[in-house]
Amino acid sequence: MKFPISKPEDLRGLKVTVMGLGLNGGGLASAVFLSRHGARLTVTDMKDEAALAEPLAELAGLGIRFVLGRHELDDFSSADLVIKNPAVRPDSPYLRAAKAVETDISLFLRLSRSPVIAITGSKGKSSTSSAIYHGFTAAGRRAFLGGNIALSPLTFLDQTTADTPVVLELSSWQLADMRDLGVLKPKIALITSIMPDHMNRYRSMDEYVADKRLIYAAQDESSWTVCNRDDPWGRSFAAETRARVAWYADRDEGLPGAWLEESRNGDDRRRGFFSAEGGPEEILGRELLVPGAHQRKNLLGAALALRLFGLEAQAVRGALASFPGVEHRLEYFAEKDGVKWYNDSAATIPQAVAAAISSFDAPVVLITGGTDKNIDFEPVRAAYGRSRLLILLAGSGTEKLRRLLDEDGVPYLGPFDELGTAVDEAAARASPGDVVILSPGCTSFGMFLHEFDRGKKFKETVRSALAR
Repeated sequence: MKFPISKPEDLRGLKVTVMGLGLNGGGLASAVFLSRHGARLTVTDMKDEAALAEPLAELAGLGIRFVLGRHELDDFSSADLVIKNPAVRPDSPYLRAAKAVETDISLFLRLSRSPVIAITGSKGKSSTSSAIYHGFTAAGRRAFLGGNIALSPLTFLDQTTADTPVVLELSSWQLADMRDLGVLKPKIALITSIMPDHMNRYRSMDEYVADKRLIYAAQDESSWTVCNRDDPWGRSFAAETRARVAWYADRDEGLPGAWLEESRNGDDRRRGFFSAEGGPEEILGRELLVPGAHQRKNLLGAALALRLFGLEAQAVRGALASFPGVEHRLEYFAEKDGVKWYNDSAATIPQAVAAAISSFDAPVVLITGGTDKNIDFEPVRAAYGRSRLLILLAGSGTEKLRRLLDEDGVPYLGPFDELGTAVDEAAARASPGDVVILSPGCTSFGMFLHEFDRGKKFKETVRSALAR
């Protein structure tokens, strides 16, 4: 059963179950939104009251029924509608008992009339999404950003209009939850680099990428699919989509879209150009605030999306020159005695660690490691040896990495099961001119709640250590 919801008033009086309150805001935003619009609400989560104390405090007094530390089948079979958290597997027996299942994203898309720019990929999607949003606002255009970047679009639905662009970062799980719902029809769909990720949840890369393909499944010739020309998967997406295709690439290949100019004298500060009808337009300047060639490529994709949406080239170029980057993604946050500290906690695959190391000409002190999610360090194993000093955090993924480091004769400190110990070692051994990066290449579970918790705790620990 697909429940007919097209406006917020349709929610009044419905019996709704929110499955998974969670710690990242999606469940909380859904509960607040549904309660405000008159739904009869049950919130259920396998975590107990102590673990969920913060979101529960925000929901106090809203007349919500809570079922914590367990799920009850009747809450699903008797509900008119179930809203699921993306982390909940779709084959859950509780979801199978439900009449209709939505997510905060699909509910937003049913109710919103805003043009959507949707972004997915393995790495770079948060930076690209944030850069697009920044581009709109810096150019004086009202816009909103939500999705996998830890902000539910339900929080700003009531502030949008048919003229308000909404930028949605979408994970493979969020896309999978919208399969066959027919609600995702982005004006622009952009896909960043595809790499092995979440292999603890998917049986193969093809299965993982099949969920990514859903971002353009309902597009037509009035829409744009933006593909990475330098990624083989990008060419596969371009061959399949029904939308018009625009490319972003490391070089000019005479295709519609955007590209980076050739490097001169080894200078990687390459400008980006757009293939306009009247000739190439510069949409990305040499001087950017964010470090690294991979970030320049992300901003090229963002610039292309903004230009396709209708912003003028000069406005795009000026706006992205002031983009400061994204929290937890090569985020510069501290400096003392000539040593700069960066938080790259969102680097949850080894390829992201390699990109972080290559972003700096300065010697790198790397804090890395964590919990395994069935990922392979082999393709980028040499990158770890390019760091001046390697400090390991304990975890099942770290144990896989250690075997490769030992084979390659790469020295390291640790593994440490205390973040404070790792930070103290880095602070004691870093020299003026070094950069210290937390770039784990693994998931955060075990020592932390999630990657954002890991990043925040890292910054707190570093600031405390540097203040001594």
